[in-house]
Amino acid sequence: MTDDLDLDELAADLADFAPPEKKGGRSPREERIIAGFEEIQRFVETYGRAPAHGENNDIFERLYAVRLDRLRGLEECRSLLAPLDKQGLLAGAVAIAAEPAESIDDDELLAELEGIGDSDITELRHVRTAADKRAAEEIANRTPCADFESFKPLFAQVKKDLDTGVRQTRRFQTMAEIRQGEFFIVGGQIAYVAEVGEEFMTEYDRRDSRLRVIYDNGTESDVLLRSLQRALHRDEAGRRITDPTAGPLFSGESEDGDLASGTIYVLRSKSDDPAIAASRDVLHKIGVTGGDVRARIAEARNDATYLLADVEVVATYKLANINRIKLENLIHRIFDPARLDIEIKDRFGRPVIPREWFLVPLFVIDQAVEKIRDGTITDYAYDPHSASLKRMVV
Repeated sequence: MTDDLDLDELAADLADFAPPEKKGGRSPREERIIAGFEEIQRFVETYGRAPAHGENNDIFERLYAVRLDRLRGLEECRSLLAPLDKQGLLAGAVAIAAEPAESIDDDELLAELEGIGDSDITELRHVRTAADKRAAEEIANRTPCADFESFKPLFAQVKKDLDTGVRQTRRFQTMAEIRQGEFFIVGGQIAYVAEVGEEFMTEYDRRDSRLRVIYDNGTESDVLLRSLQRALHRDEAGRRITDPTAGPLFSGESEDGDLASGTIYVLRSKSDDPAIAASRDVLHKIGVTGGDVRARIAEARNDATYLLADVEVVATYKLANINRIKLENLIHRIFDPARLDIEIKDRFGRPVIPREWFLVPLFVIDQAVEKIRDGTITDYAYDPHSASLKRMVV
């Protein structure tokens, strides 16, 4: 009977059914903290130093640096990890003002110290580099576009092209090239790159340019090319809008947004620079303008884009009802394999890389213009080895 059952005997009988004691006594949270610390230790073993902050450092190193700061700033983490800290990492100076441990719940702490599991290790939570902040500020710093009426037809046509499938959107690739005349979606707005300034070198020896970007809500921004690249990459909804997949560059009837006329011009440099003079017969600057070519080149000797030398006009082609920007982009893409790779100093000693000079014989440019007129140019690409236009194999 129950009254006769000794309590000690009852405890002994139930002992067989008790859950086993947890070995080690560590909670899942503590295991995650230790795992994250061990990753930092492996970094130190590999590189012989503690991870450091800095926008030029590898993203993993920056993640480890943030994590180490947090571990140093939390007393409970230091107590847990002290017996494992054979490299003395926890004794380093605290680089951030850490929050009191009691103000951080389990989920927050795990998010800060994420090291293993399903989360993407490359995501820096709550941390933005100085470059990212500058990029966000430049994109956000928009002003009203005074001449927006002249851009309205372009946005209307792009939206129409997207609706009909003539244009498509593509995810923006990391640091992909951005050219004048291209359209993007950033921050929920369609953005048009209206102007690309002269290329210059940053303090980190990277190429950059100042852009004029027009948005379909009637605003514009004076933004650096690399800032726009970062904004597009960081924006989950950021997209590149492709060029029309089909359709003529010229039309028999003028439509809204068409330009009445334009001129393809081909220039030859008169520079005495030996490297330029040696290729003078095949080195040409190709562009498209709606104005007078002679007026455009009047100050060539003072303009680095003209190689700081006078030029001569060797050919012009008058065309009607064209989109000048689209046409120029097309020509430059076709001859891109023969683009001149040269860097010169402008009048102020700043490095400039001219982008419109190509090592292409004049007769090939003539052929390209004929194919532009008959609408077949998109089927061809320039082959610098044979110095000819080659039909692309689809």
